[in-house]
Amino acid sequence: MKENWKKYLVEFIGTFFLVFTIGAIAFFWNEGVIAPLAIGFVLMVMVYAGGHVSGGHYNPAVSLAVLVRGAMEEKDYIPYALFQIAGALCASGLVLFMSKEYVITASPEFNIINLMIAEFLFTFALCYVVLFTATSSKVENNSYYGLAIGSTVMVGAFAVGSICLGAFNPAVAISTMVLGIACCTKLAWITFGINLLAGAFAGWIYKIINND
Repeated sequence: MKENWKKYLVEFIGTFFLVFTIGAIAFFWNEGVIAPLAIGFVLMVMVYAGGHVSGGHYNPAVSLAVLVRGAMEEKDYIPYALFQIAGALCASGLVLFMSKEYVITASPEFNIINLMIAEFLFTFALCYVVLFTATSSKVENNSYYGLAIGSTVMVGAFAVGSICLGAFNPAVAISTMVLGIACCTKLAWITFGINLLAGAFAGWIYKIINND
């Protein structure tokens, strides 16, 4: 298998497990602190598992940030994003298949401005942390990048999970639409766009701060 296809497969698997965890929690266990902890930790372990192969993005916004930062070849971005979205869709389909007798009891209503601000801030935070802990030569081969990345998502879920979709990831935004977690398709697509915008902004900020 060519090296690039290995990277794409790792991105598919990591995104699959991230979205499957989000979907399973939404249908089977949606109370207390379990959701943010589980989502943060599954991202952490998948980053540790596949980070040395593909970078462990599992997120088109993160891949865009890495591309803008200059740590990724342009030809790889589209395959990365496609395999990430494919992993998200497969995970969503499996959750729907497994949850035929379950329903999400309430579809939350969101303030659109609050949702956009929250999704932008924590998608930016996630991409910012990825760039500074996993792509900078100044901290090369560190052992904490996975914990930092997973913890950022966990913090975001705790902080703003009640006022936005808590996606921080365009692939996850699409899955919320498929799973019916988003209260309407419009909000899922808005989240998708905001996530990508925040990723690009994080890449630009990295280039200003860090000249490596």
